[in-house]
Amino acid sequence: MRSAAGARRVAGASWFAAALLLGLSLSAAAELAPAFIVRSASTVLVDKVYHLNAQIDYHFSTDALDALDNGVPLVVELVIEIEHHRDYLWNETVASLHQRYQLSYEALTRRYVVTNLNSGADTYYSDRGAAITALGEVNSLPILDAGLLAPGEDYDVRLQASLDLEALPVPMRVIGYFSSRWSISSGWFSWPLQ
Repeated sequence: MRSAAGARRVAGASWFAAALLLGLSLSAAAELAPAFIVRSASTVLVDKVYHLNAQIDYHFSTDALDALDNGVPLVVELVIEIEHHRDYLWNETVASLHQRYQLSYEALTRRYVVTNLNSGADTYYSDRGAAITALGEVNSLPILDAGLLAPGEDYDVRLQASLDLEALPVPMRVIGYFSSRWSISSGWFSWPLQ
């Protein structure tokens, strides 16, 4: 009898251990899931021009990071929209800006490069993590001349970050359209323009 009870305890413990390992594996997989997350965003008015400050976490898939380390540049696009808030109709988009950044790896110098594709400015990093962190720090990006807005009206700003699949080489682009490992985008992050 003792051996049967002992066998049941061992079997129960085995099932518990298997369930625990499965749970840990699933939570680890969820943590590693590719995602772009806009953590914060705000605007500030400087000399009659609105500037964007934002913090974005970029969690690229292992496939994207492997491609980067093998010479495939990754392009991230920020879409910034300014909307006129209307109570009885849908909001009207009064301005839209597409800001693009390229993250690449130079094998010869062993450096990562973040290039502002709108201005052509390059910044170099010796570490991939530092380059990705810097990519997520948007500081004082001019987005709109205040003179284009009607005084006394309410406006909202929306921000979305996504991996630009069109910038990938054609064979990878085809895979990207059908894979969640490549189709990475944040949700829209909105706030009132102040």
